[in-house]
Amino acid sequence: MAHAIPTVVSGSAAPPPAQRRSRTGYILLFPGIAWLLVFFAIPLVTLFATSLQVPVPGKPGYFEPGLQFSNYATAMSEYWPQFVRSLVYAGIATALALVIAYPLAYFIAMKAGAWRSFLLVLVVAPMFASFLLRTYAWKTILADDGWITSTLNSLHLLPDHRVLNTGIAVVAGLTYNFLPFMILPLYASLSKIDPRLIEAGGDLYASPIWTFAKVTWPLSLPGVVAGTLLTFIPATGDYINAQLLGSTKDHMIGNAIQINFIQFRDYPVASALSFVLMAAILILVFSYIRKSGTEEIV
Repeated sequence: MAHAIPTVVSGSAAPPPAQRRSRTGYILLFPGIAWLLVFFAIPLVTLFATSLQVPVPGKPGYFEPGLQFSNYATAMSEYWPQFVRSLVYAGIATALALVIAYPLAYFIAMKAGAWRSFLLVLVVAPMFASFLLRTYAWKTILADDGWITSTLNSLHLLPDHRVLNTGIAVVAGLTYNFLPFMILPLYASLSKIDPRLIEAGGDLYASPIWTFAKVTWPLSLPGVVAGTLLTFIPATGDYINAQLLGSTKDHMIGNAIQINFIQFRDYPVASALSFVLMAAILILVFSYIRKSGTEEIV
């Protein structure tokens, strides 16, 4: 009995599975790439071009394209104190946040048990309120007639007899507002540690402090690095805490950018300050990551 020979339909053959998977990857990447292009790359180029603009003669507040690199020298010569103050305040706030967050994250990850989810909700809950509202609340907490100021004055710990409108208030506000960004990475890192490793340290007659130094702390370093970066970077560019809790002597680089952009309408100087701040943060971040030996987190 004769069998029919199948006919081959001419036309383009279907792409192999590997090629289809490759195209699928590019398609999935496209929305993210488009988002970065529209909302990061293009504004970044525009900001750099604005930082080089020159003023239009006879028209204050108006600028035209140019290559005036002296805008950077002007920005840094006038606002270097605010720049240094931003790094100092952000560094102190980051260190305080680490000291406060590490024991709390350790307790939630290792000891909380059934209360773990509830405690995590408490950590995140303040972030549901407005950043501005939380900072205003600290303005009330640190008021001159508040119990915190009264207690510190009774202990003779305040040289100016007040907390509000000082650098102490600004650092306190920065520490509080960015504390969840320190706690959550630490918790994620600590919760991945196998408890048997800590128990093994005790079985080998290591003291709790020695076990922490040799086991817990090294294994939690990725969370420490991530938490410090997530705290330090936004704290450096913040201006709300210095505006509401500090005085003009406590203004940070974010306040200088805001004033130049909104009040003085000096867009090139504001853009130059933004670029200098971004470059300084990038250098500090990559140096910190390389020194800490946790390049895998980036």
